[in-house]
Amino acid sequence: MQKIELKETVTTPYTLLDADNGIIRIEGRSIPENVIDFYQPILNWIDEYAKKPKNKTEVHFKLEYFNTSSSKRLFDIMKKVENIAQVDLNSVFINWYYEEDDEDIYFAGNDYKALITRIDFNLVEI
Repeated sequence: MQKIELKETVTTPYTLLDADNGIIRIEGRSIPENVIDFYQPILNWIDEYAKKPKNKTEVHFKLEYFNTSSSKRLFDIMKKVENIAQVDLNSVFINWYYEEDDEDIYFAGNDYKALITRIDFNLVEI
């Protein structure tokens, strides 16, 4: 599977999709003009990855800001990786990073954590 690495822009996050190492990383700001155009290839990649995932999959979200449209796509990513854990009992976890004084990102992570219940969801203060 092809590794995908997208550089961060003013409106889109740095994105790393690394099947060889079982890593999905999204960092930065997510306010793309067309959220579907940005996230659909990522969701498609995860669908392909899910067919033959690594025994351990790590998902890292380190966002400084994201809009409402992005929040839905982030949740879609989480649901897809949560489903990977149900296949052959693969180990999957999500790390949601937040800065100590960033209540918005912290509370968003808490909300996602309440919805993603079948895998480890860690809130990590940075």
